[in-house]
Amino acid sequence: MMGLIAAAALAVVPSGAWAMDGTAGSASSGVWTSGDTAGSGSSGVWTSGGAAGSVAPMGWSAGGAAGLGASAVPSPSASAVKTAHLKGRATMYFPAPDNDIEVTADAHAAFDPNGAWRPTRSWGTFRISHRYKLPDGTWFTNWGDFAVDCLTTGGPTATVTGRLTKVAPGGPWEELLKERTRMGLSFYVAGKGRGPSRIGLSGAPRPGEGELSACMAPAADAPVVKGGYTLVGKR
Repeated sequence: MMGLIAAAALAVVPSGAWAMDGTAGSASSGVWTSGDTAGSGSSGVWTSGGAAGSVAPMGWSAGGAAGLGASAVPSPSASAVKTAHLKGRATMYFPAPDNDIEVTADAHAAFDPNGAWRPTRSWGTFRISHRYKLPDGTWFTNWGDFAVDCLTTGGPTATVTGRLTKVAPGGPWEELLKERTRMGLSFYVAGKGRGPSRIGLSGAPRPGEGELSACMAPAADAPVVKGGYTLVGKR
């Protein structure tokens, strides 16, 4: 079902700050800004609308299925541990008529501050929902719920991977559920005036391709047409 479509130049500036126009952000290390507007007081916060903030924990349903609650975020075991999260819900552009694809995410990760880019722990959920018209003119919504096994971030970008835990009854992913297939998402969360935000979807691996590796996803090239995300990078 998903031969799906799965970018932004950033300038590195002193003190670990990032800016979209090549200028430094606020004095705090790790702060990202879009244009001339600094983010909130929290460092590393990006939102699709350019305003810092968070998205309320989500529950959702499709085809009468019970929604997922947001995962509780455990306290880091040590103050030195860095964490990141991505939350939100958005509909992405798809180049075929009568197709609506929505991605809902509540992903979290913890990182060793002296370690590599790979998180020491990731948790949370995401859902991919694809509503499309069948040849007989009726509509069907295929959806899959995933348990997050990796979240990585960098500036206004993130990748998330997870394994299927639940799917639409009678949908094309029922066989994939038996294998708990892993799929990947990528996100570009644009700042104010720097849109649109973008999403990339791996879909399921094709026959003979093998399993998708954790933390891997295609480029985020499909523009967001409705909704948005809040991304808080490692801090």
